[in-house]
Amino acid sequence: MPASTSTSPLASAAPLPTALSRLRDETLDASNLATYNLYLTAGAAGIRVGVADARRNKFVLLEDYSPVSATSLAGQLQALAAQHDLVGQQGWNSVRLAVQNRFFTLLPSPLFRAGDEATYLRLHHTVDAGHESVHRYTHPSLEIVSVFAAEKALADWFQHTYPAGKVLHQSSALLEGVIHQTEQSAPRRLYLSISHQELTILAIRDKRPEFCNVFPFATPEDLIYYAILVMQELQLNPDQDTVVVWGDLMHDSELFTILRKYIRNIRFGNRPFDLSYSYRLNDVFEYRFFELYALHLCE
Repeated sequence: MPASTSTSPLASAAPLPTALSRLRDETLDASNLATYNLYLTAGAAGIRVGVADARRNKFVLLEDYSPVSATSLAGQLQALAAQHDLVGQQGWNSVRLAVQNRFFTLLPSPLFRAGDEATYLRLHHTVDAGHESVHRYTHPSLEIVSVFAAEKALADWFQHTYPAGKVLHQSSALLEGVIHQTEQSAPRRLYLSISHQELTILAIRDKRPEFCNVFPFATPEDLIYYAILVMQELQLNPDQDTVVVWGDLMHDSELFTILRKYIRNIRFGNRPFDLSYSYRLNDVFEYRFFELYALHLCE
């Protein structure tokens, strides 16, 4: 398949991100990309790449790249695409990019008015038109619209390379993934997704979101403060109610230690249900890369 013709200087100027993990199933056929979906996430944690066989609903590739300091997300992704055999290639069945930041809001669809996106965001974030662009993503089954800001150069490169691709916020992928594996009659429950100095907290009840926000944190104490604060606001009991966690942490990390100290029923989450995963991913903890996998559930 021909590579993108984008010739932005960012691609050659930015250093290539370092691969932390590169897992690929031998059945992936790079000469037939029309049968696969390409999924990308970009944020402070770096660039992550997933490829799923669209017919089998099976993930056959997972790659994780560390962030490059002082380099824009667009520069990092373009540098990767310039030397990657799949990223930047065209001809995919579908392509989705999730951006990870704190600049988003969720609105009921009946209250949303096209053209007012920047106004909705202005309540907590002033868009820098020179460096950011505003986007929206609709959750049809939930009647919710996500409005969010993204790095303009990143969104421009993506939309130039993949005109039919979709850009969404990582909270939308998290939301779709959690709703997908939540029972209709399930009680209110708190879900945490931990990334690089960012904590996304989601509360679901009867397959409907009741709370969703992203909090910055610098220490384990910051993280547990926000988790307990939201539990108190939602009248959840840290000694009784279950909290599910995904993200970039280990069983023996300070973050998980402090969560276990203050929340009695805390457990790691699973990968999205009803999808298949190559045996190459068996060594990856199931609670990692949830939003990347959940992009397969977004419309």
